[in-house]
Amino acid sequence: MQPYTQNWTQVTEFVMLGFAGVHESRLLFFALFLIMYLFTLVENLAIILVVALDQRLQRPMYFFLTHLSCLEIWYTSVTVPKMLAGFIGVAGGKNISYAGCLSQLFIFTFLGATECFLLAAMAYDRYVAICMPLRYGSLVSWGTCIRLAAACWLVGFLTPILPIYLMSRLSFCGPNIVDHFFCDASPLLALSCSDVTLKETADFLVSLAVLLASSAVIAVSYGNIVWTLLHIRSAAERRKAFSTCAAHLTVVSLFYGTLFFMYVRTKVASSINFNKVVSVFYSIVTPMLNPLIYSLRNKEVKGALGRAFSLKSWKGW
Repeated sequence: MQPYTQNWTQVTEFVMLGFAGVHESRLLFFALFLIMYLFTLVENLAIILVVALDQRLQRPMYFFLTHLSCLEIWYTSVTVPKMLAGFIGVAGGKNISYAGCLSQLFIFTFLGATECFLLAAMAYDRYVAICMPLRYGSLVSWGTCIRLAAACWLVGFLTPILPIYLMSRLSFCGPNIVDHFFCDASPLLALSCSDVTLKETADFLVSLAVLLASSAVIAVSYGNIVWTLLHIRSAAERRKAFSTCAAHLTVVSLFYGTLFFMYVRTKVASSINFNKVVSVFYSIVTPMLNPLIYSLRNKEVKGALGRAFSLKSWKGW
């Protein structure tokens, strides 16, 4: 928190510092992040199109996967284009209005929370499929899937309302340089000249509630899955059953690991540069890796991609 003085005026615009330490290599980083961003768009669009066009993938698990792919496209698009503009010095590329900054933070938090709940819904789907296969059709009907997906998006949208409201009540009357590549809560709080204790506490409790609620569903689901697998006598059947949720478990581990590290804390981050690296991982790298994980570890998705794009090389993977 910045100390308040009467000579300062309310900040109306922020400047993103981004990765200031790599100025000499900015074009290299621009090319790297641009390739990752385009790769993310192409991968997730491919997943959406393949699931929509292939009748063999018209199942609940892939219904949730298309929602996850749509979310990943929006998730990266909220931050990456602005970051790329800053790298190449586009006019106003590093500037963002106060309202624009809060909007970016709202959308980013909304999508992040929604992803948590979607991953929990996908874990529930795998739990029912493996532990109660005979009741799968009734427990995970299309109506249930639509309601679950709608609930995920709705609760995700409600999640940032209180934190953003509290952020809007803070005064920013000093330096306007955000030491990050997007408007994240921690670097913004470091610029406020108000008491941020209530805001930090609210952020901690909201983040903890989202992560614990969604991770509890995932933990219970996989606990039951493991228990069921241990009672399957055939090793081949165990491997077959586990293979259907291996990709999801990998994605959950990557996403939740970085989120718990970043957001379940009460103090403004002390190591900004390290936080930027972690932020790059969960906001850029993970959305790029998720489609690869789901396609490379799922024979049905690989087969559908092979049929859609007529690439014989897919059959040998």
